[in-house]
Amino acid sequence: MTRDLSRLIRPKSIAVIGGGAWCAEVIRQSEKIGFTGDIWPVHPKANTVLGHQTYATIADLPAPPDASFIGINRHATVQAVDALAQQGAGGAVCFASGFSEAASEDADGAALQDALRDAAGEMPILGPNCYGLINALDGAALWPDQHGCSPVDSGVAILTQSSNIAINLTNQRRGLPIAYVATCGNMAQLNQAEIAQAFLEDPRVTAIGLHIEGFTNLRAWEAFARRAAEKSIPVVVLKVGASAEAQAATVSHTASLAGSDAGARALIRRLGFARVHELPVLLETLKLLHMQGPLKSNRIASISCSGGEASLMADTALGTGLSFPPLSTTQHAELRQVLGPMVALANPLDYHTYIWRDATAMAAAWTAMAPPDIAMTFTVVDYPHENRSDWACATQAAITAHANTERPFAVAASLPELMPEDVAKELIAGGVVPFYGLREALAATVAAAQIAPPDPTPLLLPGDPMAPVVLDEARAKAELEAHGVDVPHSQSARGALTLQKAAEGLQPPLVLKGLGIAHKTEAGAVRLNLTAATLESAAQPMPTEQFLIEEMVTDAVAEVLIGVTRDAAHGFVLTLAAGGVLTELLEDSTSCLIPASRTDLREALLSLKIAKQLTGYRGAPPASIEAILDAAEALQAYVLANRTTLEEVEINPLICTPTRAVAADALIRKELT
Repeated sequence: MTRDLSRLIRPKSIAVIGGGAWCAEVIRQSEKIGFTGDIWPVHPKANTVLGHQTYATIADLPAPPDASFIGINRHATVQAVDALAQQGAGGAVCFASGFSEAASEDADGAALQDALRDAAGEMPILGPNCYGLINALDGAALWPDQHGCSPVDSGVAILTQSSNIAINLTNQRRGLPIAYVATCGNMAQLNQAEIAQAFLEDPRVTAIGLHIEGFTNLRAWEAFARRAAEKSIPVVVLKVGASAEAQAATVSHTASLAGSDAGARALIRRLGFARVHELPVLLETLKLLHMQGPLKSNRIASISCSGGEASLMADTALGTGLSFPPLSTTQHAELRQVLGPMVALANPLDYHTYIWRDATAMAAAWTAMAPPDIAMTFTVVDYPHENRSDWACATQAAITAHANTERPFAVAASLPELMPEDVAKELIAGGVVPFYGLREALAATVAAAQIAPPDPTPLLLPGDPMAPVVLDEARAKAELEAHGVDVPHSQSARGALTLQKAAEGLQPPLVLKGLGIAHKTEAGAVRLNLTAATLESAAQPMPTEQFLIEEMVTDAVAEVLIGVTRDAAHGFVLTLAAGGVLTELLEDSTSCLIPASRTDLREALLSLKIAKQLTGYRGAPPASIEAILDAAEALQAYVLANRTTLEEVEINPLICTPTRAVAADALIRKELT
């Protein structure tokens, strides 16, 4: 069901239900931000609240309110929601706590949350256990506390699960215009994707920032991502928290590598959103996107009047994926004409102080540092707290350089406190992004370059939890081979005395494995480089009577891990990693979600540290990348065919040779039907 939130988030009338200080603050904050519609307090005893006529009950209201703030106890909240829904109200904020968040201590909590959802029906509700929303575009604040929003004509929308974080974000002083702030609390009815999608329909919203503790309803997130792309509204996500479902799956290496964060990271990337990890970076990224939109690449330039700042910029960018392309011949000529022969020309550029205070010369130099192939040009400027007249040239030069090029341009203070708010406003008015801190500036730039169209293929949904069992290696390999995975030629046998005869027809060298043992190497249940004649003696110390004999792969270039885990929050997470003994040693892994295209799988594989080894390192023969991708696609085909029963599957190691990719070991955990 798609609910219409337009009346709730852009109300012309507000009912405030309850008589406490919280409810009075809602009226006060709406008036403070400039709400010009009707405010109707619902209070059974008072005649007026803050000068507004009261109504004894919801039924006494002059018309169904567009938006209501319900600030009464949890039991009465359910009754109020029912009355509003029956009356045809546009939506409500449910402030009370004591619902599902209290279910572990109060048996009524979860039941009350269900009752609240049922009472609401098609009427949208935020919460329970949330502060509500602020609309700074139209001047409406269903908000029971102070905040830092002020009226704006356009700006970003911020949605968070935490009311306290929402208050903190509204009090930013970084020049970011905030159009909407909303909190979602327990999400008894609306999930974050549905709420965020409502903001997309307001043409005054330029970007959306989301603070997310956990993903629910993946189809709703896919729909939101598609709509955001259609409207060209970039989305930034600050994801925190962990998925207990993913962390609980610890039988395989894959399960530990593909924890909840790997699934979240893969989902955010698949949806085409940017991801950040800190609140300051969230704000700086939203500011950049509000002003410039997504960046076209990771190529940047930097100019400063200090060699120390140039080095600091270069070092801070190290490891971020951002690059400083060398200066072109044209840039050399333009810069040399402005700066003279004493300045060493490079990117990042230290232009010294020869032209300081000459705004025209500074603008010419800075313009030369912003050619068409650069996604963002920075100038590093730290403004003093007092006597800033000598720094006006830098502000003007930046604004002129942006006007000359019409390309993304930023002034970054190396310390956040050295970007004064009035200077930030002046830069914003001139189209220049003011960044508070070098690290924050570069992190925001990385994020703005991550925005991409969402993957149009629907995710494979994870389904319900199951009671899986671990298949033995022989059966696991047989099931994978049926879907196209290349496995060694092999024979199974029972008892050490039968091994030599069972090995007839297999080409040595041979591998002997004991079956039914979770960690074979540690148990001494794997022996290599055997012949048929040596199998019996190799089997004697092994703590099992079930064996698997395989032909040994002798021309390995590298070993890779390919695995898939069911993640209740994000779908089926496919992980590629360095395999064998290197899995824990290198911590070299990447993940994507199923279904993944061959292009996605190739990109993921070649992003690994061991990609150099796979592609031929220092004259060594390369592995067959196509064979590895064939194995990954075959594993994915197995997952698609077993989606209702599979918990996890892993090939480790996948032995990669110049011509093959062979599953030397395999684990499957699934429900047997």
